[in-house]
Amino acid sequence: MSLAAPPREGSTSTSPTARSLWRGGRGILLIALLVVAAAAVGVLLNGSSQGGRPLDPADTSLSGAQGLAQLLRARGVRVVRVTSVAEARTAGLEAAGTGATLLLGDPSFSRSEARQLAALPADRLLVGVRFPLDVLAPGVAVREDARARSREPGCALPAAARAGSAYMGGVALTAPSGAIGCYPANGAPTLVRAQDGDRTVTVTGDGQFMTNLRLAEDGNAALAMNLAGARPMLIWLVRPEAAPEAAGGASLYDLIPDGVKWAVAQVSLAVLLLALWRGRRLGPVVAERLPVVVRAAETVEGRARLYRARRARDRAAAALRGGFTDRVTPRLGLPSAAGPDATVQAITERTGQEAVRVSTALYGPPPADETGLVALAAFLDMLERQVGES
Repeated sequence: MSLAAPPREGSTSTSPTARSLWRGGRGILLIALLVVAAAAVGVLLNGSSQGGRPLDPADTSLSGAQGLAQLLRARGVRVVRVTSVAEARTAGLEAAGTGATLLLGDPSFSRSEARQLAALPADRLLVGVRFPLDVLAPGVAVREDARARSREPGCALPAAARAGSAYMGGVALTAPSGAIGCYPANGAPTLVRAQDGDRTVTVTGDGQFMTNLRLAEDGNAALAMNLAGARPMLIWLVRPEAAPEAAGGASLYDLIPDGVKWAVAQVSLAVLLLALWRGRRLGPVVAERLPVVVRAAETVEGRARLYRARRARDRAAAALRGGFTDRVTPRLGLPSAAGPDATVQAITERTGQEAVRVSTALYGPPPADETGLVALAAFLDMLERQVGES
């Protein structure tokens, strides 16, 4: 007898096919590749934009200025990197006889520090205008913001005229009387060269033309070398890095680079979207009629044939006894946990059968052959009828 039935016309199979699995796997693989690529780009972008020190001659990042420092040294200029006003004063006194240029790219100076720097016997190159300009560059003031882009010099300053176009902007400046203004934006210069006594002061509205990122564009390298390498010695003042925290003061989360955090956030979002896409419901469960109705007698006969084929008389006897006990116990008014003695006594009182025979039939050893198994089934059937009729 076969329990399978041919599929009905118009039915739709919900089982995945090889083609659907291939399409689904290919889509998941494509999304995974896109997620990995986005994470890699995020890490690269964050890694290249963070961790550098702007305009540091020892920094190799895109915002650093190690490229300019190497060009100046190759030209014969002595580049001295200092990290404090005291070091800058010492270097300035050493170069008092030969001449030096003081380059300031860090705006975090107090007015008292600015006065000490202004007193040094060196020309000053101020990259950016967030300094106390009235102390370091008297007469120069900020006029308005200006977009940084490639600009023509538009002046007669030799350092700018020889360099040509450069990436300048940031802010437009107001120049004092007698000063030279270059690279105009909206009619105002973004580079000013002025005199402060016997010292030359140069102010630029933006310092990106000196960075490793922009140095090879236009005439940026030439302009940076002309301004910073005008004297035999360049005193490059940068702020020291912040002291690292104690080993026990930083958590594991603080030690993770920002690029990794951004990549994890992107991957988490992509996984969430993928789960929402692939986890859509197929609709409510549809109840279907069974294709074949199997009679209980056929099930019993099939199981009996299996027991007979395996000669499992012990299991067949246990099944007969268990079914008899489950059906008769409620009729006798006994609980389900009643023991063998109570069950045998109740059956004996209701049927009048001998207690030894009832006990052997219910709890004795399994039959030795098929004849004994048939006799056991017949005796249990008789006991069940007697209990029901009593």
